[in-house]
Amino acid sequence: MKKNRSIVVAAVPALCAALAAGSAVSSSALAASLECIVPSKPGGAMDVTCKLARKGLQQLDAGGHGVQPAPSGMSIRYLPGGIGAVAWNSLVAQPRAKPNTLVAFSGGSLLYLAEGKLGKAKVGDVRWVAALGTDYGMVAVPASSPYKNLGDLLAALKRHPEKVLFGFSGTAGSQDWFKMALLARSAGIDPKVLRFVALEGGGEAFTAMQANYVQAVSGDASEAVLYAAEANTRVLAVLAPQRLPGVLSKVPTAREQGVDVVWPVIRGVWMGPQVPEAEYRRWVGAFDRMLATPQFAQLRAEAGLYPFALTGDALKAYVSKAVDEYGKRAAEFGLVR
Repeated sequence: MKKNRSIVVAAVPALCAALAAGSAVSSSALAASLECIVPSKPGGAMDVTCKLARKGLQQLDAGGHGVQPAPSGMSIRYLPGGIGAVAWNSLVAQPRAKPNTLVAFSGGSLLYLAEGKLGKAKVGDVRWVAALGTDYGMVAVPASSPYKNLGDLLAALKRHPEKVLFGFSGTAGSQDWFKMALLARSAGIDPKVLRFVALEGGGEAFTAMQANYVQAVSGDASEAVLYAAEANTRVLAVLAPQRLPGVLSKVPTAREQGVDVVWPVIRGVWMGPQVPEAEYRRWVGAFDRMLATPQFAQLRAEAGLYPFALTGDALKAYVSKAVDEYGKRAAEFGLVR
């Protein structure tokens, strides 16, 4: 298969003694309301993000850094709908500050911002707290599929695109759609012929594939890690610069298979705009400490994520640049509102 030019998309507890020494607020009182919102259904990569944040804060406490989590570490609430718009608008529109509430985000969230799919939302509407790591795109099929590699899948799409139904998180123009659109375009296939089912999160997409409702899934490596060990899933390619370590170490990259497409996916958390500056800075400080520990590095690897750590102002600057770059890429496909 002929190689295209490289396609790389920009990627890619109480509150730590009330998140910082000297706080007069009771840590046990804060812990009781600590929450992370997953803007999709259970089982996908957004779910992984909140659970990783919870484990990271728990290990920070175990290391004697002053975090006193509730027994469960933090509560996790699922708020799917509108490809993340429901969670975004719920927190942004809150008239009262929510200093103990985090919301998971990904590169897909930034793509939706760029495309205008979150309404009139702007980067500055929320407070960007921390990036916990980076993920990469992947394509998977059932183990019983006739497609043994990426070339098989693209060849089938070229011959009979109507016979391949994909499971995507989101709609046309979503991150998962974009990954497959770039792969298809590299093989001379018009992305407009792609047939897909719009689903809420990667967990639902894999469930649909296992039920034989769709023939393939375009999603993320961290999601594939959850399912690859099962005998009913075959990952055809990862959209990373080189092979990934761990569970997916035997899966070739798209580049190895002659398709030069790389799609990194930042994963992190933000909080609402009404949170007082002091509380926001305490959160940023807590995540700075968490991200610096070797224990968190191990937790991140177990979650199927790879090193990428930014917090506070540096993260906001990164997000602003990424949204601009996603907007340019989306414009190439006529997807910007």
